[in-house]
Parts: sequence; structure tokens; C-alpha cells
Amino acid sequence: MKDFIPDTPFDCNVCGATETHHFLCVDGKHYRRCNRCMATILNPAEWLSPELEYALYLKHENSPADSGYINFLSRLADPLLKKLNPSRTGLDYGCGPAPVLAQLLTEAGHNVSIFDPFFFPDHSLLDQNYDFITCTETIEHFHRPAREFKRLERMLQPGGWLAVMTCFQTDDSRFSSWHYRRDPTHVVFYREYTLHHIARNFGWSCEVPIKDVALMQKPLK
Repeated sequence: MKDFIPDTPFDCNVCGATETHHFLCVDGKHYRRCNRCMATILNPAEWLSPELEYALYLKHENSPADSGYINFLSRLADPLLKKLNPSRTGLDYGCGPAPVLAQLLTEAGHNVSIFDPFFFPDHSLLDQNYDFITCTETIEHFHRPAREFKRLERMLQPGGWLAVMTCFQTDDSRFSSWHYRRDPTHVVFYREYTLHHIARNFGWSCEVPIKDVALMQKPLK
């Protein structure tokens, strides 16, 4: 871990605002809250190294044979599929070691590519355009969310959909014991408001069809 002064102010890496304030220190970790987009951010000096992050991802045991995991992914897949015309082209961005969501969407008749910086790092896919992009349990790992969302915006076709799943942060009084916070690879925590804020900044629409899922649409030119 880098040396740092506890609770050192830093700008919001989600929206770029300088107006952040101390939110909480728990288990030796320091969190700030953005006054503009309401994201909660772990001090960057306390992020894991890429090597430790990768080692934890290797422990994930997600399988297409796991009906519980399929049901979990269907919370995003089902509302997204209702939005898509047949035979669309998509990208599962941050798919992890087992791209089960891409398989589900492919079985539904779509052409889905997969990208993950650790497991499927084909950067040529990031120079292409897509009718839809999925980020399932991914954005909470983004070290530079503003840059990542700009990349996603660039890859989306006009009229395209960005489908995001992350556990929305709600009750501040429960944050310290929240299982999502305790995952050491999670560095940014989004409220539903945060995702609406991101969408507004890009001129996208945003709807929340079910808890912890947001569907954002890039407008047609």
C-alpha cells in the first residue's frame, strides 16, 4: 500500500467533481462521498494491486450449469432482451473468467463478443461499435469510471443500449457491514441516483426495471 495521509481529499473518479467529503473509515479503509453524483469511493491508495485483484478473480466459481447464477444474470438479460431487435451485435464488457451472460444472449439470437482485461484482453474489440453492451457486476471494479463510461459511450451505436448490474448503495447506516463493501476488489459504490447522473451527462435515457439493474440508451442522431 502506498503511503498516504488518512482521509486525503481526492476528486470523484465517476463524475470528476472536486466536491467530495469524508464519509466513513472502517476496517482501516477510508471512503469519500461525491456531493454531485453521490458515489462512494474507496481511497485510491487502498486499492489492491492488479496481481492481488487477479488472484481473487480466479476464485470466482460461476458456471453455466449453475441455475442460481443463471437466474441472477436473467435479472439483467430479460429486460434487456425486451429492448433489442433480433440479431443485434453486443459486447459483454468485463465478463470475468466465465462469460455466462454472453452465452445467454447468444442463445437468444444475438452476436456477442467478450472482453475482460484479465481473462479475455482482446483490445481490438474496443475499436468496434455495438448495438448493446453489458456490464454485469463490473462497474464497481472500475478504477477510472469516468474514462470507462466514455469508452462505452464511444463504442455504442446511436440508439444502442448499455445494461449495467451492480448492487445499489442505499442505507448509509449499514455500509460498514455491507457484504458488497467487504469485497476488496470493489472500489466504487453507486446509488441509483449515480447511474441516472451518469446517463444525464451523456444525454442518455436511463431506466431501472428491477433493483440493481439500469438500462441506458444512447439517443439516435
